[in-house]
Amino acid sequence: MIESAISQDCFTPQAVSSFHKDGYIIQRGLVPEAYIHRILDVAKRDAGLHYGDIEYEADVQYPGAPTSVKAEGGRTIRRLKQAFSRDPVFSQLVKEPFLLNRLRQLVGPQVVMPLAHHNCIMTKHPKYSSDTGWHQDIRFWSFANSELVNAWVALGDETLTNGCLRLLPGTHRMKLQPGQLDEELFFRDDLEQNRDALDAAVTAELRSGDVLFFHARCFHAATRNFSENTKYSAVFTFRSLDNPPIEGSHSAALPELLL
Repeated sequence: MIESAISQDCFTPQAVSSFHKDGYIIQRGLVPEAYIHRILDVAKRDAGLHYGDIEYEADVQYPGAPTSVKAEGGRTIRRLKQAFSRDPVFSQLVKEPFLLNRLRQLVGPQVVMPLAHHNCIMTKHPKYSSDTGWHQDIRFWSFANSELVNAWVALGDETLTNGCLRLLPGTHRMKLQPGQLDEELFFRDDLEQNRDALDAAVTAELRSGDVLFFHARCFHAATRNFSENTKYSAVFTFRSLDNPPIEGSHSAALPELLL
């Protein structure tokens, strides 16, 4: 579902119902331009300096990525990790009522932001970006349950040309059977059993300031960037207070923010 008008700092009941059914919702024009400009300034500054904790396209070895950091395009950035350590603008944004109140509607009244997952600026460069297959974000996370929600903030226009997200509606409710995923836990597109879900794919084209909220179990994917300009997105993950990370896991490796 797409909500276009923002009349108050919360979702309509219809939007919440749609999220629970489909596993995602797009809120148009949610983040003010002042935030977008500030985050882009931070992203371009740190990307230009290769500053801080960075994931390169070569690190993931997805289709289209350079073969190593020493190869041509090998230092193409995929993610500027640990966004909260880069500038106070991120902590200000997630506490805004227009965002926090909506998160409370989706995860519960007490919202926690794990800093170990997402908490990043995604960059998709025009020449050396990669394709990401159909996957659930929860696949490598460890919490008491898998009821987490991601907020994907578009920092510019996102289209099929520059590699916007695509989603498989309702797959957050799917009970997976053995063999539906490959060895790397990607949803297999060569399996007839998966065809109905794949045929229902939707494209999440966004404009600057739009926010895509999606369930951590909702399968999503994206192509490489075929445009001439880098695409930037800020991505954060949220959980309910009563859904803690499992002790000793990567999900419990960093502090969390109680909003």
